[in-house]
Amino acid sequence: MEESRDEIDLLLRLMDLDGEIVVANGAERRIPDEATPLDSPGARLIIEESRQGPLFVAFLGPLTDMASAILLDPAIVEREVVVIWIGGVGHGGLETYPGLEFNLGNDIAAANVVFGSGITVWQVPSNVYSQVSVGYAELEEKIGGTSELADYLIRQMVEWNDKYHPEPIESRSLGDSPAVSLMLFPRGGQFRTVPAPRFGAEGHYLPGTGHPIRLVEAVDVRFLLEDMFAKIRRFGKAQT
Repeated sequence: MEESRDEIDLLLRLMDLDGEIVVANGAERRIPDEATPLDSPGARLIIEESRQGPLFVAFLGPLTDMASAILLDPAIVEREVVVIWIGGVGHGGLETYPGLEFNLGNDIAAANVVFGSGITVWQVPSNVYSQVSVGYAELEEKIGGTSELADYLIRQMVEWNDKYHPEPIESRSLGDSPAVSLMLFPRGGQFRTVPAPRFGAEGHYLPGTGHPIRLVEAVDVRFLLEDMFAKIRRFGKAQT
């Protein structure tokens, strides 16, 4: 959590937005069980914002803070809240990577709280989010040199790959990005309504409450990437 907070603060400085955007720390660890929340400024901010009107909450990792918000204030499930979660493997055996999906594996209990609560959920599983891939050459051609922000984003991705993927690689999946594109352009997603499952200890699907959730089966990758590239270039022009 602290490393993520440091990265958020750095990006806000690079965008000249330091101090202008509300940032609240979330939980430092997973919830201990499905009945016990971890109170945090992040969970409290979700609750506060849910009382102001319609709210989209995007989760690019575990659902810990959403689960805690539900456990702290169960009435939140009756409000106009949409939870967009990047996590879990594909339904019906559609898997991109074998084994326990990373975001789910960080807090399975939290996922069970959220999926079982009846709150509106849009799930973007791994077989969908992994398709948002970009290559180094594309990034350099589209946004390289347009701003300090753009060059940092490219550099940190390359450094990440070099550190954690020793095999030759010149690309990476920007798999968290569908959460943003679906808020900007919901019609860019292909949805199917399915009964909410539970998650087993190994990340597999089990029968759940049956509350309907919206399973995202595809996103408009062209819109997602080109919109992002255009906005990063436009930001760079505004800095000159």
